[in-house]
Amino acid sequence: MRIPAHTVCTAIRDDIVSGVFGPGGRLTEEVLARRYGVSRVPVREALRTLESEGFVTTRRHAGACVAEPTEQEAADLLELRMLLEPLAAARAARRRSEGHLKVLRGLVRLGQERARRGQGEDLRSLGGWFHETLAQASASPGLIALLTQMRHKVAWMYVVEAPARPVESWAEHGAIVDAVARGDAERARALTAVHVDRAAGAHRLRVRTLQPAVNMESGPH
Repeated sequence: MRIPAHTVCTAIRDDIVSGVFGPGGRLTEEVLARRYGVSRVPVREALRTLESEGFVTTRRHAGACVAEPTEQEAADLLELRMLLEPLAAARAARRRSEGHLKVLRGLVRLGQERARRGQGEDLRSLGGWFHETLAQASASPGLIALLTQMRHKVAWMYVVEAPARPVESWAEHGAIVDAVARGDAERARALTAVHVDRAAGAHRLRVRTLQPAVNMESGPH
């Protein structure tokens, strides 16, 4: 059975995000094909996709390698997220389905319950599902794809600490859903902007992943 390239792409990306393949490490087609039990063809396609996403870079004489993002790139990532998440919430208020609302409300109920009990690990997963569902509710394929890619990159570049006040954080989630349910795009946008800005303070750079910003004006090596 031929395993599709997008499945191989997901597997390689997951291994990069989790640190199996470290920054700057070589990604040879032969080794990857053996690791995932596939031919080199889907591996080659997957590496091209991952290069377009910024997880992989191609170096002369070395071939495909894991990218080495800079601190500036990591900072830019959070700044972009603070622009796109509110946009997704505003569009969700205009385009959401009843199915999306049902899932969002269910996640908020679970999140509030877990927050009261202090179940932090559950909250991390629920928060991810919440923001993923909110993006899906925007019914904007390009925006959904961008936010999905950004979530992967944030997980790669940052350690995200649990919110200091989880009950308040999930109250914010609930208010966002209420605005989306009423079709109030501007309130959904504003509430999400405040929520994402506050959450950004819980992000800590992964030292093993990031490189200092490089001075591009330096002479040849």
